[in-house]
Amino acid sequence: MTGSVSQPIRVLVVEDDPVAADAHVMYVGRVPGFVAVGKAHTGAEARRILDRTAVDLLLLDLHLPDVHGLQFARSLRAAGCHADVIAVTSARDLAVVREGVSLGVVQYVLKPFTFATLRDRLVRYAEFHAAVGEASGQDEVDRALGALRAPSPAALPKGLSGPTLERVTGVLREASEGLTAAGVAEAVGISRITARRYLEHLVEAGRAGREPVYGQVGRPELVYRWVSQGR
Repeated sequence: MTGSVSQPIRVLVVEDDPVAADAHVMYVGRVPGFVAVGKAHTGAEARRILDRTAVDLLLLDLHLPDVHGLQFARSLRAAGCHADVIAVTSARDLAVVREGVSLGVVQYVLKPFTFATLRDRLVRYAEFHAAVGEASGQDEVDRALGALRAPSPAALPKGLSGPTLERVTGVLREASEGLTAAGVAEAVGISRITARRYLEHLVEAGRAGREPVYGQVGRPELVYRWVSQGR
């Protein structure tokens, strides 16, 4: 049932946040066997690209400014577009997950995520995408479908925890003027060094930015800002 893929899997990144979109395009380009063929910031822009470009997979943000991602996926199916979808979202509503299954959503990636998380999902999708022909039996069907299911959540860097990452993310999102590592540490109740590790993780994931702020004396402080307001 398995076969080789002679052409790279063509990915369209659909993400309204420009910084995140650029990061996702970069991530896709770093995974062997995949190529980003375009990026769109709205559903309408994505539709225009799909009309003129062959796409195998959409990396689709569910919260677009002009349409909900699942509504957009439904309209694609109605128009005869059969590209698969990896949904990118901060929403954790399992009802949305169930609805997405019927619309060709093969994976969900929760924001914020690292390159390693997306790479794992893309590699698993490539295994599923390469499965062609007729299965010899139930086991082979199960293996093809099982390629999409990670055995466990993608690991955070050593020493970081999901609950603390959520708290740091929440504090940073609410700080319109940005925060230093010390400010985050005080708000969350962790050390400054630990706070900086989480903040740098968010920067690497494309969800936060940082810039030096110069005071009157001493070394400049790094101020971190959430780059996807309203998400």
